Amino acid sequence: MVLLTAENISKSYGVRTLFKDVNLSVADRDKIGVVGVNGTGKSTLLRILAGMQPPDGGTISTANNMRLEFLHQQPDLDDELSALDQVLVDGPPEFEVVRAYEKASRQLSEHPEDTSLIEKVSNLAEKMDRVDGWTLENDAKAILTKVGIDDLDKRIGTMSGGQRRRVALARALIRPSDLLILDEPTNHLDVDTIEWLEGYLQNRTGGLLMVTHDRYFLDRVCSVIIELDQQTLHRYEGNYSTYLEKRAERYEMLRKREEKRKNLARQELEWLRRGPKARTSKSKVRVERAHKLLETSHLPEERGEVEIDTVESRLGKKTVVLEHIHKEWTREDGSPFTVVEDFSYNFARDDRLGIVGPNGAGKSTLLDIITGKTEPDSGQVDVGETVVFGYYDQEAMDLDEDERVHDYIVGISNKVETADGFLTATQMLEKFLFSRNRQWEPIKNLSGGERRRLYLLGVLMRSPNFLLLDEPTNDLDVETLNILEDYLDSFGGVLVVVSHDRHFLDRAVDHLLVFDDQGHIDRFPGSYSPWYDHKKEQEAAEAAQRRAEREAERAAAQPKKADEGPKKLSYKEKKELEGLEARIEEIEARLGEIEGEMVEQAADYEAVHKLADEQNELEEELLMAMELWEELAERL
Repeated sequence: MVLLTAENISKSYGVRTLFKDVNLSVADRDKIGVVGVNGTGKSTLLRILAGMQPPDGGTISTANNMRLEFLHQQPDLDDELSALDQVLVDGPPEFEVVRAYEKASRQLSEHPEDTSLIEKVSNLAEKMDRVDGWTLENDAKAILTKVGIDDLDKRIGTMSGGQRRRVALARALIRPSDLLILDEPTNHLDVDTIEWLEGYLQNRTGGLLMVTHDRYFLDRVCSVIIELDQQTLHRYEGNYSTYLEKRAERYEMLRKREEKRKNLARQELEWLRRGPKARTSKSKVRVERAHKLLETSHLPEERGEVEIDTVESRLGKKTVVLEHIHKEWTREDGSPFTVVEDFSYNFARDDRLGIVGPNGAGKSTLLDIITGKTEPDSGQVDVGETVVFGYYDQEAMDLDEDERVHDYIVGISNKVETADGFLTATQMLEKFLFSRNRQWEPIKNLSGGERRRLYLLGVLMRSPNFLLLDEPTNDLDVETLNILEDYLDSFGGVLVVVSHDRHFLDRAVDHLLVFDDQGHIDRFPGSYSPWYDHKKEQEAAEAAQRRAEREAERAAAQPKKADEGPKKLSYKEKKELEGLEARIEEIEARLGEIEGEMVEQAADYEAVHKLADEQNELEEELLMAMELWEELAERL
């Protein structure tokens, strides 16, 4: 069923046209990823489709009673509400029942002797039964926890920007919708949460339309890719890998058509020049048309294909040495917590280092300590004399909105040295996807992603030899990421990257620092994918060890004397054997039911997750029951 249809949609800002006469349909089984360079209008398109912003022209129609949920890049949340209240507020009637029950329960915990509150909670509990509020309450709390919000009572006004985004994501996921529209859902999420969200969206029923620059995410979740390019939408059936293949095929076809068109124009000009007819007015018109054909290209603009082989400032043998670094922060309740504990590291001149770990673990703090923005509580940071830092700090985009794009870059440097000479500020801006016209606009006219791209270019224009990138992939489009990755391929200095973008880590770094949430930092000799595989193997080994320990405990509970051979079953053991046979049948029957329930509830990730946990526990119990049954049966 088609949920939404957009016909001939157009949108401009002043003289700048974002898109013109574009068409799009979203069906209930579509999982669509929207890609394109920052500033082409992806977020604007989503807002228009969600009914939050009117188009300049065109129509949008939706299916009857179609429910739509939208995640904005900058969500509008109520600072006075708690995290749990925020995901439940202004929802369907059952959401209000859960909110009322949660509020009354909190009040009762503070005044346990208040009989009126006891009665109120009892009445609300009955309403919870009627509207299945217990399931909703559990799902809301589970999703908030999954996206990294552990304190469900924390007030929105005290949260960081990343925490607010995660609450908004949970709100969008928990609310019932036929069409879910997400604008950059993976920003500010750690790797484990991104992978959980992948599974959730893969199993979710209903239409999905989203903008994200996480290429692994696009590859694993989406069944359709839509590219917004040169004011036009191009639709590609398949995931991100398929999109890359089909786009390359389209470009090649357009190149062949373009070459054929130019050859025809050249042939016509040559024919016209041969005879006196070339001087007639009719032929002059044909000459002008042929010249116009030669001058006008219908090929898509090529982006990010030119390598930027810059020359870094000379780096001596000594770079940065960290010795026994220790750093603590203080929680809101005044209690201290360690983010870096007794960490030492000597950066080599060719280090390409990725940093991973949960949000709030101290990754950005370590970068701040390296660059001197933050002092460690103890330990020493020794920086070599030749080190030139380039720090892309996600919290420090100090751009003057009234300054022109070109002037901002020239204020840093008007040229950079490359292996083949020099590139001017104008040329570098063009390579980072700022057209000549765009370069002379004020920064306030740029989109959020374009500002990030400009800030990144400003960092690189300083020709650093020790480059630190803190979440560079947030809000940057795929084309810019490709350009940055190409730049890093030829970068000859020290590279340190904090990122949750798995594709970027695999491409840019060759070893990792892995943070836990206790201040410990482990080293891993490989990029993201080998580390992830290693982590999964460790988790499997730990699970196997726990099973072995439980089996050993069970065996120890029924010790067998070494000098005794097998004995006939006692009456008690015969009864145990009969009970085992019945229990084995029960488990096998329940495992069959679980498989059916998993299929029926495939869209409900939390339900599937619970069923999977139950399945694992039952399979372990079945294995142990079968082993014990075999042991007893041999003695019959």
